Amino acid sequence: MNYADLASEAAEQLGELQAIRRTLHQIPEFALQLPNTLRVILAEIEGLGDVTLGKSLTSAVLHIKGGQPGPTVLLRADMDALTVVEDTGLDFASTNGLMHACGHDLHMAIGIGAARILKKHAAELKGDVIIWFQPGEEGHSGADVMIDEGALLVSGQKPIAAYGIHVFSSAPLGQFNSRAGALMASAGGMTVTFKGAGGHGSMPWLSIDPISAMTEAISALQTMVTKRFDAFDPVIINIGWIRAGDTATSNVIPETASFGATIRTFSPGHSTKVKLYTRELLEGMASSFGLKVDIEFDSATKVLMNDPAAIERVERVVEQMLGPGRYHDMPTPIAGGEDFASVLAEVPGAFIFLGACPPEVSLEDAATNHSNRAKFDDRVLADGAALLASLAIDTLNG
Repeated sequence: MNYADLASEAAEQLGELQAIRRTLHQIPEFALQLPNTLRVILAEIEGLGDVTLGKSLTSAVLHIKGGQPGPTVLLRADMDALTVVEDTGLDFASTNGLMHACGHDLHMAIGIGAARILKKHAAELKGDVIIWFQPGEEGHSGADVMIDEGALLVSGQKPIAAYGIHVFSSAPLGQFNSRAGALMASAGGMTVTFKGAGGHGSMPWLSIDPISAMTEAISALQTMVTKRFDAFDPVIINIGWIRAGDTATSNVIPETASFGATIRTFSPGHSTKVKLYTRELLEGMASSFGLKVDIEFDSATKVLMNDPAAIERVERVVEQMLGPGRYHDMPTPIAGGEDFASVLAEVPGAFIFLGACPPEVSLEDAATNHSNRAKFDDRVLADGAALLASLAIDTLNG
């Protein structure tokens, strides 16, 4: 099959995909329950195949059956938004206090476009395609919930490959980027609370000050990262918030002091080690100050690992579809987390980045994903849809 022809087919539906994306952009919803978003998706994929809805979350899996027997390929589009108040000035901006600041509205439109192409060519497919419309990517383990509910087996068999696309507001327009092996970090977090004994600030020796222990612990964590982990296989621990005392007074030693941090690792083994080493360090420091400490670790995403053969397929298909120079191999992974990693832990495949920086905005000045001013040029929708469809076809028919 000529993938350049599929790109042309996708280009013909660009206006429709942009309209869908902009409708979805105006109705962002949070976490695992996205009823209004799902309603739009179901209307747009009606008649394209069988649909299986999630049990405990508002997910949908579209099953497009091929004309010939064969294996199954999975494509994924995430659906949820962020608790960000939009400040883009767009005429289709969200006004409900949430925002598609990470481009998931584009991902849904890309998934719909890919579904339309695949349905048109279903008779030629040597196997089936399932397309996930998944909520809860932004820290709510939506992919894991769907896996637990059996969404990998909607076609009656486990997929042999899985592909997803993620847009970036600060990457060159229309450029596809990825790499074999680790592409994105395991992303988790922790909340730490030091518990002491409060008292008067003028007599700290009669109290047990949790703030002093907390501030030293925050510094010690950074030393731990550099001394206990390989510099060429990095670990990131970044403090996101600290809480202690009351701003109304400065002469009170509080009973507790807390902080929250994000943790990023790029090797599966490091995710376990960082918890072990952190607990050893913080418990030891608390004991030396005469304090107790509570440490709670959040559930972390897995390291997103791209299959080398799948990346070779991506590079070849992009060149056949759009010509040379549109795919770039990344030298290093990024520290962002992504729950598509859970899918790729079960099914070999690839996650691909797609630049969507508006051409009138310099890459240096572009607001990044998750910013309340992030803007995505939705002319990339056609190429994204064509690539997902082409990867599915190439995997089944190649």
